[in-house]
Amino acid sequence: MRVGLVSPYDLGRPGGVQDQVIRLAGWLRQAGHDAVIVGPGTDGPDGAVLLGETTVVPANRAKTPVLLNPRVGRQLNEVLGDVDVIHVHEPLMPVVSPAALRVEGPAIVATFHADPPPWVRRLYRHGRAGVRYAIRRAGVVTAVSPIAGSSIDGLVDYRIVPNGIDVGAYRRGPKIPGRVAFLGRDDERKGLPVLLAAWPRVMDAVPSASLHVLGADRAERVAGVTYFGWVGDETKQAELADASVFCAPNLGGESFGIIVAEAMASGCCVIASSIPAFEHVAGSTARFVPPGDVQALADAIADLLTESDEATAMAEAAAQRVGIFDGRAVAAAYIEAYEAAVAAR
Repeated sequence: MRVGLVSPYDLGRPGGVQDQVIRLAGWLRQAGHDAVIVGPGTDGPDGAVLLGETTVVPANRAKTPVLLNPRVGRQLNEVLGDVDVIHVHEPLMPVVSPAALRVEGPAIVATFHADPPPWVRRLYRHGRAGVRYAIRRAGVVTAVSPIAGSSIDGLVDYRIVPNGIDVGAYRRGPKIPGRVAFLGRDDERKGLPVLLAAWPRVMDAVPSASLHVLGADRAERVAGVTYFGWVGDETKQAELADASVFCAPNLGGESFGIIVAEAMASGCCVIASSIPAFEHVAGSTARFVPPGDVQALADAIADLLTESDEATAMAEAAAQRVGIFDGRAVAAAYIEAYEAAVAAR
């Protein structure tokens, strides 16, 4: 079948939803289906239909690049009119996704990704009739995790289809002793300031420790810390393969935790904030600490850098668990959803 994958966020900028849309297109093609990626931006993956320049707006403690052109519906009708299924990611995020829901003809699947802030959850509850009306044409609704789905509990029936990664693309090579990795944007909720505050305490306990920060860069320099800025898949995978410990100190607002899954596939020992999204992904295979607790984070990192047997056991358990998030399984679940939506139409 031919599937139109719609992202509401700029396809030329890094982000979890954009990453999943691009990956899903590849997995669908591997399974023998045709997939076209549609979204805002002026740059993006080869073959994507780009809808124009975006505006960065604050949302969920992050900087969110979205298209604010209310006339985008005409473009979407032209691009998506001949597909079998339109797969709309974040269906209520203005303005691209709601416009895609209004395209006549194809079956529609809608996927909720975010753990929205409390005010959005209240808006959904008080405006439940409006939410139902907005997604009325979706034959199947999915959420990437129970956390993402909790925002629409009682509003609409949905199924869980997790985010995915190419598990086989990550290697579990020999680890560099004392190496810690962080991966994420320098947004408040990603928790990099918490990790940087904890780092001197880690160095006091383990003087040979080194921290590689992937995805962010800062002018300030901290002993033992190397900033990489934005990194591509090759560098990311190589760095995760080298890291003994992966740290995800996020403060909240996460609905899944793809970075945790990537670290698990790379054979890292994972230390993460005790937020539902990360607990859902890692289960009992990670060491969890309270979000924002600098001392607890420092203690956990230092402990697992010196307790190699425990770290190794955790990493092996994580590598076994991460198979449930492999891209082939995710694609198969979405194909089932597409077929159900076509049948419902």
